Amino acid sequence: MTADLPAATRRSAAPDRVEVAIVGAGFAGLGMAMALRRAGRESFVVLERGDGVGGTWRDNTYPGVACDVPSHLYGFAAHPNPHWSGVYARGDEIRDYLTDVARREDLGERVRLRTPMLSASWIEAASGAGRGAGFWRIETGGDHAGVIEADALVLACGRLTEPEVPEIAGLETFPGALFHSARWDHATDLEGARIAVVGTGASAVQLVPELARRAEHVTLFQRTPAWIVPRGARPYSAEERELFAARPDLLDRLRAQLYAEGEARFASRSGDATAAADAREAALAHLHAQVADETLRAQLTPRYAFGCKRVLLSDEFYPAVASDRVTLEPSALVSVEGSTLVSASGERHHADVLVLATGFASTRQPYAGLVRGVDGVTLDEHWDDGMTSFGSTVVSDFPNLFVLNGPNASLGHNSSVLMVEEQAAYAVRALALRAAAPGGVLRVDPEMERAYTDEIGRAAASTPWLTGGCRNWYVDDRSGRLTLLWPGTVDAFRSRLARADGSEFLHIRTTSEGPGRRDREPSLRGEDT
Repeated sequence: MTADLPAATRRSAAPDRVEVAIVGAGFAGLGMAMALRRAGRESFVVLERGDGVGGTWRDNTYPGVACDVPSHLYGFAAHPNPHWSGVYARGDEIRDYLTDVARREDLGERVRLRTPMLSASWIEAASGAGRGAGFWRIETGGDHAGVIEADALVLACGRLTEPEVPEIAGLETFPGALFHSARWDHATDLEGARIAVVGTGASAVQLVPELARRAEHVTLFQRTPAWIVPRGARPYSAEERELFAARPDLLDRLRAQLYAEGEARFASRSGDATAAADAREAALAHLHAQVADETLRAQLTPRYAFGCKRVLLSDEFYPAVASDRVTLEPSALVSVEGSTLVSASGERHHADVLVLATGFASTRQPYAGLVRGVDGVTLDEHWDDGMTSFGSTVVSDFPNLFVLNGPNASLGHNSSVLMVEEQAAYAVRALALRAAAPGGVLRVDPEMERAYTDEIGRAAASTPWLTGGCRNWYVDDRSGRLTLLWPGTVDAFRSRLARADGSEFLHIRTTSEGPGRRDREPSLRGEDT
C-alpha cells in the first residue's frame, strides 16, 4: 500500500455534467462511489478538498492516532484486509487502506483532489430545459476550480472535520507552539519540552502516553473524566497475517464475531441497567488496577452515567497519568498569561507547547452553510434547531440530496463504516426511484422528516446520552435533542432503511403499466413490490 493516488487522480476526466457529485473522499465518499459503480451508475465525480483520500485519517496525524474499532471490522465488506498490523489499526494504516481501495476500485479519474466545494445550490429548471425539473449547481475551487451540474448531490464530508477551539482568555499570548490535535505541527520538537494538553477525550487518551515518552513533562487539563475500559491491543504475528491472507473464510468469521460483539455493547452504552452496571464495574476495576494513588483515582472517576459520554479504550492512559511524567490538572484551562496556564482551580502551570485536544464542531456541520436548497435556504438554516432528516440520510427542501455520516448516523458501540455502507445502499435505491418522480426529482415529505425526528426522540428519551448527567457531543445544545447518534443497533438501522418504500418522497408518479404502477413501485429494498 502507498499513501498517494496515481497521477490520473490529478487529471480528472470526469465531465462537468454528472448524475451524482460526491463531496468527500473518506470512508463515506468512497463507499458511495463503490455503491454507485456496483449499481451500474458511472456518471459521478468525487470532490475532495485535501491532497489525498482518507478523510479524518488523512487529517489526524498526532502521535498515537489509531482506531478504537477492531481493524478487521473497520473496513469495507467488499475489501477485507488480511494485512492489518494489529487488533487495532494505526491511523496511517487506515489512510493507506483507503488509498488502496480507491486504486483497486479504479476511482482515480473520478476523484478530484485539492478541489473544495465552495457552494452548492439547488436550481429549479425551467420547463422543457431537457435536464429534468432541477439540478445541483456546485462551485469548486482549487485544482479543479469551476462549476459542476449534478442531478444529485451526496455530502460525505464527515462529522469530525472542523476542530473546535474553545474561547480561552489570553490564548493568543501563548509564545510557544500552539495547535489542535487534528492539525498536528510535526515541525515542533517535543523532545524535552514541557507540554500542556487540554482535554481528555478520545484523541487525548491516545496522545498523552506518547507525549509522556518524549516530553520533559506533560500537564493534562481535565474538565471531565471519561469512562475508560481495557483496550486489549496487540500486534498480529506474521503467521496470523499469512493465515488471514490464505484463508478468507477465517476473516469472514472474525468479522462476524467482531460485529456481534459490537452489537452486544449497545446495551451498556444505551442504558440497560444490568449491562451498564457490569461495564461500569469493569471500568472501575481497570482504573483501580492501573492507578494506585487514591486521590488521583478519585479525580479520574466520572460522576455521570456510564455511556453518557463516549466510552474510551486504553491500556496506556492511566499508567501514563499515574507516572511522574504527567501532572493531572482536574479542572479546565480558563486563561493564558504568556507561557503560564491558569486553571479553573486557580493552579498555575507552565508550558512550552500547548495542544488543544478539544474535539470538533459536530452538531453544527461546517458544510451546511455552503448548501442552499429550495428558495435559497441553507442546510444550516434548515438545521437551526439541530440536524434533522429522514432515514438519517435525506432532508426535506433539499431535493436529490443525500447526507452520509450526518444526522443520527453515528455509533458509540460498533463500526461507523457499517452505517456508511447502509446509507450508500439506501441512496442508490432511492436514485432508482427518480424515474417515477416528477422531473426526476426526489423531494422528501416534511411530515416524514418530522415523524422520523420524533421517532429518534422517543428512542433516545431514556438513554444516558440525554439523562446521564453529562454534556456530550451527541446532543445539540440548541434543542437538547440527540442529533449525532443513532439510538439503536446496526441491525435496527439496516431494518429501518429496508422498511423505507419510497413513501418518504412526495409525488412519486404512478402509471398504468411498467415500474411506475402502484402495485409495482420501485422499492428501497432493491426489489419490486
